[in-house]
Amino acid sequence: MTADTELLTVPEVMAYLKVGRSTVYDLIRTRQLASLTVGRARRIPDCALTDYIHRHLEQEAA
Repeated sequence: MTADTELLTVPEVMAYLKVGRSTVYDLIRTRQLASLTVGRARRIPDCALTDYIHRHLEQEAA
């Protein structure tokens, strides 16, 4: 993570991936999508979302 890393909210990730809230939390719970807690809020670094997408694209191509 770098200083210019943007932290996304769960609803932002939901909209980006076009999936539901439970799917995002399942990805976090199963450690497929890295996240951190700020206070009581869950945040996903934009680089973690990019990494998740790249991993899935590589798996689909294999």
